[in-house]
Amino acid sequence: MELPEREAMDFDVVVVGAGPAGLATAIHLKQLATEAGADVSVVVVEKGGEVGAHILSGAVIDPIGLDRLLPDWREDPDRPLRTEVTKDEFMFLGPAGGISLPNIAFPRLMSNHGNFVGSLSNVTKYLGRKAEELGVEIYPGFPAAEVLYDDNGAVVGIATGDLGIARNGEPRGDFTRGMELRARYTVLAEGARGSLTKHVIDRYKLNQNSDHQKYGLGVKELWQVRPEKFRPGLVQHTMGWPLPNRAGGGSWLYHFDDHLVSVGFVTHLNYENPTLSPFEEFQRFKTHPMIREVFEGAKRIGYGARAIMEGGWQSVPKLVFPGGCLVGDSAGFVNVPRIKGSHNAVLSGILAAKALFSAVAADRRQDEISEYEQGWRGSEIGYDLKRVRNVKPLWSRYGTLLGVGLGGIDMWLNELAGLSLFGTLRHGKPDHACTKPLKDVKPIRYPKPDGVLTFDRLSSVYLSNTNHEEDQPVHLQVKDPELQKRSEHDVFGGPSARYCPAGVYEWIEEGGTVRYQINAQNCVHCKTCDIKDPNQNINWVTPEGPGGPNYINM
Repeated sequence: MELPEREAMDFDVVVVGAGPAGLATAIHLKQLATEAGADVSVVVVEKGGEVGAHILSGAVIDPIGLDRLLPDWREDPDRPLRTEVTKDEFMFLGPAGGISLPNIAFPRLMSNHGNFVGSLSNVTKYLGRKAEELGVEIYPGFPAAEVLYDDNGAVVGIATGDLGIARNGEPRGDFTRGMELRARYTVLAEGARGSLTKHVIDRYKLNQNSDHQKYGLGVKELWQVRPEKFRPGLVQHTMGWPLPNRAGGGSWLYHFDDHLVSVGFVTHLNYENPTLSPFEEFQRFKTHPMIREVFEGAKRIGYGARAIMEGGWQSVPKLVFPGGCLVGDSAGFVNVPRIKGSHNAVLSGILAAKALFSAVAADRRQDEISEYEQGWRGSEIGYDLKRVRNVKPLWSRYGTLLGVGLGGIDMWLNELAGLSLFGTLRHGKPDHACTKPLKDVKPIRYPKPDGVLTFDRLSSVYLSNTNHEEDQPVHLQVKDPELQKRSEHDVFGGPSARYCPAGVYEWIEEGGTVRYQINAQNCVHCKTCDIKDPNQNINWVTPEGPGGPNYINM
């Protein structure tokens, strides 16, 4: 069937993704245009059903970005952050106990003094309202599905996905063609492992001079706890149990707002054992005697998961390409030791907006905004990331105990002398290549959930408010089904059924054979499958329309 041509709209700047980075870009563009008495048209497309629906983070937020973008936000009655950090605790856990490490042992950059605890989803909603007040057009529920190029190979915008396509790939009676949003410049702010970002990085070889990217998987729950268990502003982090020494990661517990506790667990995706399950490790973590008492008599009210960019300084690709740029987590601006990225996301949006506005004001289009590329390493973002650049490689190389100790020494040297004994270390193998065959590991057995403190995946996904139209093409594309059976199942033991935190993948035995089942309607858009599949045989693309989670207070 020959499809009708798409309708097209023209803008100065198209932003893909209504997260902190994308909205900061849009807001600052409009602020600069207002100051100059100019008119710059900006549109933001967002795959979530509403702004903030797909945003999930811990989150302890360094306000430097918000202070720079919206200096009066603290006086705003509608402000999204109200709980300041009152106490900062760090614990190293063993199977039955643990020790608290003194704050004086950590460099100043690790302190959370002056930071806020809250919901990044609510911060994003707030930024969305501010953007619309400035005249930014925001289209939620319209995933950007395709990058548009001109005859010279420059990016000229994006196309949103078609609607009304049946699972078999044929148009239904309600078929609607996607829209083309054309622009002088296109900003990719999709977050970790964005589908368009991945394509653009490959096309322009933006990562040819950087180390490969590293990732973690963050799994989070939101609980409402009893008043006597609630300590507003308390920030706790742990390392160690239940993960083995060679598998990196750690937890957080944050007390904020109305007796809410955000609890989560990050597992670095360079783990080796294919039977390890980040979701199950998180459930086990909550049973530790130093942790479980917080949740006595409490109610779990939210769940979600997302991948986290962990490569840092040495893994940031070239940020500009003909006709656009990368901002925020699409660029990899997360500070792993600080467990923070939203501040750098906002700062990157501000930096990009300055370069974009200069280009638009000069009537440029479809070139590289080199000012942004040249400026970020000398900015607060570069300063934030360079000091911690060796923590992740040391952790990966030497394990939790020795690696974290060496990383701490390296951070202190950077803090006090601005130098490192290690220079800038490389990360080693990409995460998918770290997985060992099943025959080379000892399988991990996890206890059954009790339904009170620990839970299964499906009841958890229910709390994420995830929904996809069932009669649509599966957005989790297995490139070679035979390879998936021959290698992912037969060699590695089917790790997709374990690393996915939403129960999307199953190997089902039927009549002496196994069948690969993909429950795409469960997908919470964490992108872990796209990252961790040992053969890079799964390609995550945007689903139709506003499918996915709808996070509240996450």
